[in-house]
Amino acid sequence: MDNKETYSLQEAILYSHKMAQLTKAIWKAIEKDWQDWVKPFDLNLNEHHVLWIAYHLKGATISEVSKFGVMHVSTAFNFSKKLEQRGLLTFSKKEDDKRNTYVKLTDQGVKLFEETMEAHDSERNSVMNASLPLKSIYGRFPEFQDLESIVKHLYGDEYLEILDRSLKSLSEETRS
Repeated sequence: MDNKETYSLQEAILYSHKMAQLTKAIWKAIEKDWQDWVKPFDLNLNEHHVLWIAYHLKGATISEVSKFGVMHVSTAFNFSKKLEQRGLLTFSKKEDDKRNTYVKLTDQGVKLFEETMEAHDSERNSVMNASLPLKSIYGRFPEFQDLESIVKHLYGDEYLEILDRSLKSLSEETRS
């Protein structure tokens, strides 16, 4: 069955426009919150995201940082290079895999990342605060099943598997 038979051009345009506007508005708030959160550590959002990925993957290839950070490979490499210059991560190649460049947090990088996590202030997080009325009404935060399905079709199962691994790791850390 042709997918176009299940929706009209008008529905497609309205859906695409609404998705773009809503996700852009939410991203703008997330971006500001994230930048305000990590600025005291002399980090920007992309640098913190690289640290986050390398931390939760226990090291990663530049390609993985790019994929799971949803950034261009050159962006992932350039921000990783800045972090290396600060002594927060190292680059390496594996004997059996000379094609890929790996990044791993140094002890200093692990310490800094963990400090940023401890400094997270949910009361200053605008998206969290905007979600509280829904939690108050329904007893839970909004679900992500629909968005996860969309992301799965855009980026594949592996993307969601990595997300789940990092969330599990984060959940275990916050319980400790």
